[in-house]
Amino acid sequence: MLAALAFAVAKAPDRSLESLVPRWALPPSDFVELDGQLVHYRDQGPSGDPIPLVLIHGTSASLHTWEGWATELSATRRVISFDLPGFGLTGPNAEGDYRATRYVAFVRQLLARLGVGRAIVVGNSLGGEIAWQLALADPAHVAGLVLIDAAGFDFVPESVPLGFRVARWPVVREAMRWVLPRRAIENSVIDVYGDPSRVTAALVDRYYELALREGNRVALMQRMDQMTPGPVERLADIKVPTLILWGGRDRLIPPRWGQAFEKGIPGSQLVVFPKLGHVPQEEDPAATLAALRDWLPRVQP
Repeated sequence: MLAALAFAVAKAPDRSLESLVPRWALPPSDFVELDGQLVHYRDQGPSGDPIPLVLIHGTSASLHTWEGWATELSATRRVISFDLPGFGLTGPNAEGDYRATRYVAFVRQLLARLGVGRAIVVGNSLGGEIAWQLALADPAHVAGLVLIDAAGFDFVPESVPLGFRVARWPVVREAMRWVLPRRAIENSVIDVYGDPSRVTAALVDRYYELALREGNRVALMQRMDQMTPGPVERLADIKVPTLILWGGRDRLIPPRWGQAFEKGIPGSQLVVFPKLGHVPQEEDPAATLAALRDWLPRVQP
């Protein structure tokens, strides 16, 4: 009886895209179709900006992680953000392919559709890996690179968020298709923040509701199965101005991996925020944005 009650309380069926749009796709959100997939994106600021900023989120996040940055930057710069396939409102792709190379191809296709030539590409966590692999795959279109607690090395976490751990457990994770306690999402968000007091109920609501988007839970399992280190031996081939931002309290990808990126990319600059965690741009937009603004003049039109 107790097990049945626990299941009833934690039961969390998929939510349709239509049910989530009214809360999570308010203006300036829009959708564009790419290869039969409806992609949630935002294109803000002056359209004539010769070098827009492209913001790429990490695993289980969404374009909302950049709201603090996008609001400020879009006053003077074109800012493009979007939900990667498998996450947010974009949802899963038809092939279940969530390898970094597939994500790079997706970003190139989306930017071409939006008419973006050269851009400053910014990425957090998985988004950081996509960003630096994009700089290698398509250097003519990357004018500058910003890596925020980026993935790609064969790193060893000090702590893994509960949601990620469950998505990796072969048998237990099958229950995640129907059961997802909100408390599990809250614990996961707290785990990636440097200061747990910054985790609000509204923030947890966002991560929780978007995790329930139809197909996203299965997509997370597939992404976990497909994770492999990137071609970090080629980092020295990146020749564009590169800023590396890292949370000093990041326990998922600890700060020594920021140092590894700084060592690997010639001329790169590393800035560490001692009190922040794995998503510093979300946890403290003002402090991280100040570091970005100081660096931006290094990128020439």
